[in-house]
Amino acid sequence: MSKGRVEAFSDGVFAVAATLLIFNIQIDKTTPGGLLAALLAAWPKYAAYVASFLTIGVMFMNHHGLFERIARLNRALVFINLLLLMAIVFLPFSTAELGANILVPRDANTVALLYALNAFVIAVGFSAVWTYA
Repeated sequence: MSKGRVEAFSDGVFAVAATLLIFNIQIDKTTPGGLLAALLAAWPKYAAYVASFLTIGVMFMNHHGLFERIARLNRALVFINLLLLMAIVFLPFSTAELGANILVPRDANTVALLYALNAFVIAVGFSAVWTYA
């Protein structure tokens, strides 16, 4: 497989992951006149969106920089990259859960752990691609 195809596929996955983030922001239905209060109450979702969008953007730039340094690919490297992308595309889910549950006292620790584990797996994936390359 050519390096260009792998990079194009990877770019597409990054684009999908970044786009999916916004679909996770849902505003609870309100009574007439309650939209402003509902929009303001959703601030944790906005904060999680911004943090994750910027994180995906940085990962995209790092991935591009990493693949600039790779001259040739083999099947194993493509597979390791695929595992990395799988962890990245999970980020919209962990972000949605973070935004929805970070203020829930009994769930805040669990959802923070989910998000942190997702970030950890992504870091391991980047390390695996770099180490193998």
